Amino acid sequence: MVHGPKRPGTPALEARNLTKHFPVHQFGGRQVVHAVEDISLALPEGTVTAVVGESGSGKSTLARLLTQLIKPTSGELLLDGKAVGTSAKERRDYTSHVHLVLQDPFSSLNSVHSVRYHLERPLKLHRKARRGELDELAKSLLERVALSPAETYIDKFPHELSGGQRQRIAIARGLAVQPRVLLADEPVSMLDVSIRLGVLNLLDDLRERERLAILYVTHDIASARYLADTVVVMYAGQVVESGPATQITDSPAHPYTQLLLSAAPDPSRTEAVELRGRGAPPSLVNPPSGCRFHPRCPFAMAICKEAAPPALPAAGDDQVAACWLLSPDHAPAAAADTTPSSAADQ
Repeated sequence: MVHGPKRPGTPALEARNLTKHFPVHQFGGRQVVHAVEDISLALPEGTVTAVVGESGSGKSTLARLLTQLIKPTSGELLLDGKAVGTSAKERRDYTSHVHLVLQDPFSSLNSVHSVRYHLERPLKLHRKARRGELDELAKSLLERVALSPAETYIDKFPHELSGGQRQRIAIARGLAVQPRVLLADEPVSMLDVSIRLGVLNLLDDLRERERLAILYVTHDIASARYLADTVVVMYAGQVVESGPATQITDSPAHPYTQLLLSAAPDPSRTEAVELRGRGAPPSLVNPPSGCRFHPRCPFAMAICKEAAPPALPAAGDDQVAACWLLSPDHAPAAAADTTPSSAADQ
């Protein structure tokens, strides 16, 4: 199953069956952490795909696999339909097309260098810009991320900027290499609530104006609904549900997605929050058999402990969920309506 927005043509970036196991050396034998398991994802240009899940779900590991910061255990990446090579030149070419914006703008920028340095360095390395044009190109990058007038910011240091301004600088640095794909790993989680919307609107503008394919990694399913075309929900290294953002948040099919929505803030909610789940995420060294969510699921059946469910069609178009409740051969009649009232009101 290939997750992501359904668009005609070849995706800007595609991952096929990505798997990542981290070795753990312990007394008595060698084990592995099953961080990402067999994920296929397509990122068409001009779209935003949100990967949602709690801490330890594997979403940040997936983003680092897509940027080739870590090597997959198995699987492959395709850029514009062509397999990505592994030579030094091919890796540099790849980094000119796919860029990662990190979560913490307070540490992703070097405190001893000015904004000018952060923007001019990728212009020199990737675009071979000449000295005479560096100043103009750097200032144009600041204008593109709504830091205007550029002269006000170009010679400042990171400690002289707010969190939102630093994150915009980090995004501008990514735009300096003229990428096709922008991977944003929780880009607003370290920012004040009052300035998060500005960064989300900036990403939306870049999707429209630059035709970028954007992967938005977040634990906040409410912001995913606001920004994304498609939501991909991850749990314990696997995709458990995906589909159009409004369908996922209005009619969640998987109990874990319902749990995320129940926990999301909702100003219109009048009744007490009812969390459809219990316990904590499982160990990824020894993950549960069958469906990995079954130890926490209030609707777990015998089949859930024995076999991992495939991606099954849900109620909406292009919406799928890996849950046996959607299988007519296994779904009990009592579980026909499993959506909690608090999630339905989202």
